[in-house]
Amino acid sequence: MSRTLIRGGLVITAADEVHADVLVEDEKVVALAAAGSTVAEGWTADTVIDATGKYVIPGGVDAHTHMELPFGGTFASDSFETGTRAAAWGGTTTIVDFAVQSVGESLRAGLDTWHAKAEGNCAVDYAFHMIVSDVNEHSLKEMDLLVDEGVTSFKLFMAYPGVFYSDDGRILRAMQRGAANGGLVMMHAENGIAIDVLVEQALAAGRTDPRYHGEVRRELLEAEATHRAIRLAEVAGAPLYVVHVSAEQAVAELATARDRGLNVFGETCPQYLFLSTDNLAEPDFEGAKYVCST
Repeated sequence: MSRTLIRGGLVITAADEVHADVLVEDEKVVALAAAGSTVAEGWTADTVIDATGKYVIPGGVDAHTHMELPFGGTFASDSFETGTRAAAWGGTTTIVDFAVQSVGESLRAGLDTWHAKAEGNCAVDYAFHMIVSDVNEHSLKEMDLLVDEGVTSFKLFMAYPGVFYSDDGRILRAMQRGAANGGLVMMHAENGIAIDVLVEQALAAGRTDPRYHGEVRRELLEAEATHRAIRLAEVAGAPLYVVHVSAEQAVAELATARDRGLNVFGETCPQYLFLSTDNLAEPDFEGAKYVCST
């Protein structure tokens, strides 16, 4: 058994901040004791880390990553090796990535592919959500099997027709299955059909500067899709997790649903908190650096 002792730091827990020593055995925290106490002074370890003047915090969990994700003829820039090394340096000790079901393939084939990408290449712990691109009777049954083995969250898209898009009927069926098997549906909530019309019109008019990437993805269309996803989840009696919320009106839809007691959650991304349309409008195509689609 390997023992590590972290002494003298300010320990941050879910409830408190306390000056304490931390005892770790075989990578698991087994005890906390006040710094300088008889108990803490009695501990011995193979490795002692002096954390005086530093915070000692639990490892972070990044619940939405995309390593080696193929999309639109390109791939995410990070591999599981580079992405999880960066995560570890930043204090993130677990990621939850997205395995992808391709249209016409099984959920199992997609999950096995992503296990093969990650196995032996990760510096931190990892788990998977499952992107469901093809809702049919077979994939609905597979959802039950994946839940039984620990893959309990399934991402569907109201955007990207022809790639990931699911219509309302397929979304409802997946939500009903989640309500029955304990799975959680994660929703990319944008009205992709309407957005594609606006994209087509923008291209025809020659509006191709980076700022138009944001302008065609109207706030109203995110709010509408968020509202629709909430209502479908309510019909199904299922929980709902809306990913990468970027619009104030979409946040309002989530807040209203939660005020009504619905089991609805939302997440956002750093770019939506720190960047604006001003960044997209930077001259000389510099705004392209800030284009984010997920």
